[in-house]
Amino acid sequence: MTAPRATRRTPGRTAAAATALWLLAAAGAVEGASASPAEPAAPAAQEPYAAPRTGDGQPDLQGIWQALNTAAWDIQDHAARAGVPAGQGVVVGNEIPYQEWALAQKQENFENRLTADPEAQCNMPGVPRITYMPYPFQILQFSDRILILYEYIHVTRTIYMDGSPHPEGHIDFWMGDSRGHWEGDTLVVDVIHFNDRTWFDRAGNFHSDALHVVERYTPTGPDHLLYEATIEDPKVFTRPWTMRMPLYRRQEADVQLLEYECYAYSENELAADK
Repeated sequence: MTAPRATRRTPGRTAAAATALWLLAAAGAVEGASASPAEPAAPAAQEPYAAPRTGDGQPDLQGIWQALNTAAWDIQDHAARAGVPAGQGVVVGNEIPYQEWALAQKQENFENRLTADPEAQCNMPGVPRITYMPYPFQILQFSDRILILYEYIHVTRTIYMDGSPHPEGHIDFWMGDSRGHWEGDTLVVDVIHFNDRTWFDRAGNFHSDALHVVERYTPTGPDHLLYEATIEDPKVFTRPWTMRMPLYRRQEADVQLLEYECYAYSENELAADK
């Protein structure tokens, strides 16, 4: 019986096989390295907030709201000073396009603000100023109108939603005449018929009786509204300009409007006594 012969492996063949295996492995590594990593998935587009509806199908903005800013003192960027907290402005671009004469009047108003500001005399603040006073307000909706009740000196305001036009002629109203409509979920309010006896803030920013305000209240979440007010007044400004700010729903349990009574000049007298 013949014993099986052992297979002879020549050194040359063994080295060639090892080299081939190494080349194959290297090629795979290079191919893997050159492949682009998978792109991260783009975040899903956020759906715009859809406000709940009232019984007649309109966006429901009802509730008690409040601005949390320092615009009541100065609607532009400002540093702190006696009785005034520092704050960032609410004017888009931070520039108010006064005519030359009106800018001089604004500066005079600022110098005399402690007594010249109509708010210091307990007058109604006008629109849009009453929106960013440091007091809450309540929105109530009906099929043909919207009521806004303000804590500040019991001011009430009616926004007519029945498609009726502004009354003819010029009428001197402290709060103007408000006519509203819906653009999607946004409440758009056109306001005219103002007097010239309100300011935009305690810093002397002012207007004439030609003031025209277009307000936009847009719900951006269950507890937030984006408030915008576009200002036109050809007697005072060179072009329209806009204020913009968030409004916040008050969250306290059983929250309600309380009473704020104004006493003319009292705050300034108290500040002067300190």
